[in-house]
Order: sequence, then structure tokens, then C-alpha cells
Amino acid sequence: MRRSASAFGLAEGDPVMLRHQLLLLDDEPAELVWSYYPVEVARGTVLAESRRIKGGTPAVLAALGLPMRNAIDQVATRLATVAEFVALRLPEEVPVLRQFRVVYTEGRRPVEVSVMVKAGQQYEVQYELPAPG
Repeated sequence: MRRSASAFGLAEGDPVMLRHQLLLLDDEPAELVWSYYPVEVARGTVLAESRRIKGGTPAVLAALGLPMRNAIDQVATRLATVAEFVALRLPEEVPVLRQFRVVYTEGRRPVEVSVMVKAGQQYEVQYELPAPG
């Protein structure tokens, strides 16, 4: 939470809106997601509701006039916490992939911060880099 507040330029303890999900892959727990939004963005919108959002949060943010212009991901692996181990039903000694993402709209304004913890045995990371020049 501290990192999320910092990404928004808020002081620790300032309120943010939180959405939490457990995502399934082939009917198996695969990913835990915590997504944070500035209160002034999420208040009074479906982002503040506890339900699935048709089209996902990028569609909601775009409809609010806050389209995603870019995002920065930080990815790391680590051992699961006990809560993650149980929620994701991990086999023994399988690491998790932790992804910290900040989504920016116009003017590099951060509008969404997500922490995703993925079952290591179910994910592979792929990147495409543009050619120089």
C-alpha cells in the first residue's frame, strides 16, 4: 500500500480506492490482484463497486476521460507468503511472480496501480522490444 500511495504522489495514510480479485486459469486459482485508484477518480464509479467490470478497468478509465497512455511494470520472483500459498493452492516450493504496475494517462498522471501475484508454474513472461532507430 505504501508503494501505491507513493506512485500516486500521496502521503502514507491518504485514502485510495482498492479492488481485489482472485483470477482463475482453467478453473484453478492463478493470480491475486490488488488494484488501487485515486479516490477522486474512483468515487461514484463502477471502480468503487465490488463486482466484475465488463470490458475491464481500462475501459472504465477511458470512459472517464483517462485513457491509458503507457504503463510501467516491475517484475520479480519470490517465495509466496502463507496467504498467497493458500489462496493460489500452490504446489510446494513454487515461487510466485510479483508484478507492480503503474498505469499513466495524459501528462504522465498515474491513474491505476496494481500489484499482481501470479502462480509461478502457470506464467511465462514475454517481452517485445522495438528495433533501434
